[in-house]
Amino acid sequence: MDHRPSEKLRKTLLGGGAVMVLAALNAPAALSFIEERYHAYKIAQPGYKRKYGSWAKVAVPDEYRVNAIHAALLRTGKVLLIAGSGNDQKKFDSGTFETVLWDPAKNTFKKIPTPEDFFCAGHTQLPDGRLLVAGGTARYEILDGEVKKAGGGMRVKNESPDKAITLKKGTVFRSPSGVEYVSKFDVTVPKAQREFEVSYFESGQMKPWNTKVTAAEARVFVEARQEGAQALTTEAAQYEIVGLKGADADNVYGLAQRLTTEKQDFQGIKAAYEFDPRAEKYIPVAPMKDARWYPTLVTLDDGRVLAVSGLNDVGDVVPGDNEIYDPTTKKWSKGPFRYFPTYPSLFLTKGGKLLYSGSNAGYGPAEKGREPGLWDLEKNTFTRIGGLTDPDQLETSASLMLPPVQDQKVMVLGGGGVGESPKSTARTAIIDLSEASPVFRDGPALPQGTRYLSSVLLPDDTVFTTGGSREYRGRSGSDILKAQFYSPAANAFTAAADPTVGRNYHSEALLLPDGRVATFGSDPLFDDKDNTKLGTFEQRIEVFTPPYLHKAGADRPALGEGPQEIDQNGRATFRTKDAARITRARLMRPSAVTHTTDVEQRSIALGLTKTRDSVTVRVPQDRTLVPPGWYMLFVTDGDGTPSEAKWIQVG
Repeated sequence: MDHRPSEKLRKTLLGGGAVMVLAALNAPAALSFIEERYHAYKIAQPGYKRKYGSWAKVAVPDEYRVNAIHAALLRTGKVLLIAGSGNDQKKFDSGTFETVLWDPAKNTFKKIPTPEDFFCAGHTQLPDGRLLVAGGTARYEILDGEVKKAGGGMRVKNESPDKAITLKKGTVFRSPSGVEYVSKFDVTVPKAQREFEVSYFESGQMKPWNTKVTAAEARVFVEARQEGAQALTTEAAQYEIVGLKGADADNVYGLAQRLTTEKQDFQGIKAAYEFDPRAEKYIPVAPMKDARWYPTLVTLDDGRVLAVSGLNDVGDVVPGDNEIYDPTTKKWSKGPFRYFPTYPSLFLTKGGKLLYSGSNAGYGPAEKGREPGLWDLEKNTFTRIGGLTDPDQLETSASLMLPPVQDQKVMVLGGGGVGESPKSTARTAIIDLSEASPVFRDGPALPQGTRYLSSVLLPDDTVFTTGGSREYRGRSGSDILKAQFYSPAANAFTAAADPTVGRNYHSEALLLPDGRVATFGSDPLFDDKDNTKLGTFEQRIEVFTPPYLHKAGADRPALGEGPQEIDQNGRATFRTKDAARITRARLMRPSAVTHTTDVEQRSIALGLTKTRDSVTVRVPQDRTLVPPGWYMLFVTDGDGTPSEAKWIQVG
């Protein structure tokens, strides 16, 4: 279609000052000015909005602008925007950690005291509506060529079965040659395990004949006191802990093999908190056993949470030691062992297995843990799944369970090569898990190769996708100012209105209770196409209003009085004057999204019965389809126009 302005429209837009404008500008600049004015005119027309939707920027006061690394919709309808240090070394060094709570209904903002650096943490929705946040940043990376003092992981051994020992930050470890290294964090080493091997009777009592002591171990990052080649080592050695005396000096020591000046990656923390949406504050819970930076947290069918992957407290990818959080006891326990690269996309499927789509956010070797598959947690078996085009370009791809969840289809969209690879793919792929031997099959291609694409489920059973960039972190001005709708029924994309704000790395998008989509963040490497000007974190919020709201105007179906939780039969009844026009009901789980990773969102088809002035919805009893928690309940009419959501709890 030719969208060039007509001569009549050019005169209208420029008015009587056309000659003056053209005199002041050269011809290309004048034409660009006219085209921009025409585009603004075109997208403001009601007919355009009814077909493509519209975008609007949110007015955010300066004091509430934040580097939104994470975004989560709470059961109050407010959005928690977590920055932590926000990928800002200066804020990390000063201990300035930020969280902002945004109320999209009132467009009000509130700063939330943030106790830890939750930058690049994991998060998930809990059954009671709280948000679990676990992990984050203990130390920023130091790149190759910038590391001045040798450092690395020190294994700390404790051979005493009688007591644990805590070594404070700054503890000195001395090598056999006298080189000293300093710990960068506190570390607690449990007491050793004592096992009785043989017992015998004496005077009517069972007594040990022999005992075996197994040393306990913990890990801490250390750094040489001084610069210089004398601190470099790749040979295993035992290290004395300066200051320990007596039995402690004999029982507690360090072991290290590789202390170098190579690049030092980010390091994670063990801290975990629940965010209470009513009190609007973080509440500490038991820390994880392993430190994690870039972990995925996924809620299981019983309401517990599995924490997977992440960089640990010495900057290595957690080798497969996963753990499970119990929201009842507020404690962690050991989970099934399996390795994944960081921020793996894991989806709870019918029957309780987790599908690993292959989508991830990067850290880890290119040849390990990147192949999609079905993970049986109980048996700890992993069945690999093939058929994926461009399998080497899953990093920074988007994944989601297509609506409704009963269809058990998962879609992968876009992605790029490992690390700072220039590769990006337009591939989409869909897997139908209801098949006996499921494999990925190509879906319709995106308009171009896209990394960091945001994909959001809508209540009309479509998927809205927006933003992303062609290259790593938007390099070379490669942000993609395009959006589209995907219809699972038609297996096709259609165009949506173009966003005006570019979104790449560290960006998010999520569905709001009123049916709109909010977008946040973006962290480009550079701000220009020539890659000469360092990037600026995008702090603007832009909201998309889908066509279904422009078509309906104020005439949306509405749910009236009703319960806030389903009954024992999975039912809930709501009063409504719109019963006759309501044709469909969906439960939609609120998002918790970061780094293009949102394993929370899912849309569940509900049974629907009606009377003249009420509707009753019926929720599936299968908790592998509907994990416990708070959901948005939308009803839609025959034109696909959704109501505003009612919040309802599934136990």
